[in-house]
Amino acid sequence: MKARLSWICHGPTEANRKGCFPDDEPLEDRAAQRAELSAARLGSIDRVWTSPALRARQTAALLGLEAAEQAALRECDYGGWRGKPLAELHESDPAALALWMTDMDAAPHGGEPLSSVMRRIGEWMDGHLNDAGHTIVITHASVIRAAVLNVLKAPPSAFWAIDIEPFGLVEMTSDGRRWQLRFATMT
Repeated sequence: MKARLSWICHGPTEANRKGCFPDDEPLEDRAAQRAELSAARLGSIDRVWTSPALRARQTAALLGLEAAEQAALRECDYGGWRGKPLAELHESDPAALALWMTDMDAAPHGGEPLSSVMRRIGEWMDGHLNDAGHTIVITHASVIRAAVLNVLKAPPSAFWAIDIEPFGLVEMTSDGRRWQLRFATMT
């Protein structure tokens, strides 16, 4: 049986709007107004997993989905950069920011390198290659980018060429041997 995997990016937060590295912040109050994705549009659902982050769990609740937390689906650990605006880091420590954006193994913030996020998500996807039915995952843009790179076998530098919006949806399918991107019709 073919597996279907729907990745949903959590709803908008103040950190998104202000261009800050995320912490465990809640969704913005007006997130419900922007939630155009409905559980009905997703079709039959066999399981729902979410990142442990508050914003991901709130997104699941907003969509009316009961989700089980999966630690592997957590956001990148941004260490000392949590809560800091990207613009501030660009001014105060441009060399560290440039290193982090060009070297996927670098973690000048003292947290997790992006290469670890990519490896973690690749392993998670490999472990769910044979899951039957439809799985919903509610997580973060960085995690979804890592999943897309994994499917495309794209170079890590392509991480920055993928834009995932709040409430963004990325679909994948598996035939039990590999994952592939799925572009659905609007009906």
